[in-house]
Amino acid sequence: MAPPLDPVVKIGLTVFIGGFMLIAAGMFLSRPDRTIPPYSIGSQEDVVVAVHVPASTSDPAIETLIRRFRAVGLATRDFRSLKVRPTTPGDPHALYREVVLYIFSDPVWTQPEMLHRYLAGRDPWSEPGAGGPPSVIPPPPSVIPADAGIQFRRAWRDAARGGFLYSRGRTRGWLGPVPDPARPGHNQAIRVLFDDGATSHPSARAG
Repeated sequence: MAPPLDPVVKIGLTVFIGGFMLIAAGMFLSRPDRTIPPYSIGSQEDVVVAVHVPASTSDPAIETLIRRFRAVGLATRDFRSLKVRPTTPGDPHALYREVVLYIFSDPVWTQPEMLHRYLAGRDPWSEPGAGGPPSVIPPPPSVIPADAGIQFRRAWRDAARGGFLYSRGRTRGWLGPVPDPARPGHNQAIRVLFDDGATSHPSARAG
């Protein structure tokens, strides 16, 4: 028979498991309604929002969430009920001219620093002048692969489970990774759910 666990180990496991249960419960209870899967806003920068859903969320459930965003955009053009901050807060008549939503089941990709790195169009160690200020001091170029920034952006895109665009009353939604114009074959894994002609914000088109 296995020896009993040390009390410190038991406490650690209890805290670890309890933390995950609290996060899952919070996502479930904070849903605008029970007809869509639980989700949380991992980060938002300008009009771009990184959304986290549990890893167990199915594609049909993600489709339901995307279609709910579309319904709200077409009906009220106000995404506050879906936990998205206004993207044009200075305009009381149009709080949301544009919204770009990317959905992930791995919360790592929805962290603010990850979203910023993607939108900046480069990793903190890539070429100078390619985007916003780096979030960390870059290591010497001699120890960084020349294509590190490209690899990061591709990994970020590939990790997405779906997305939604809203632009002045027009919408577009899909299941699968973020479209990549540089990789036509990559886009074959994308299933477009609807397309009213919405286009992404320039800041969301990191190369």
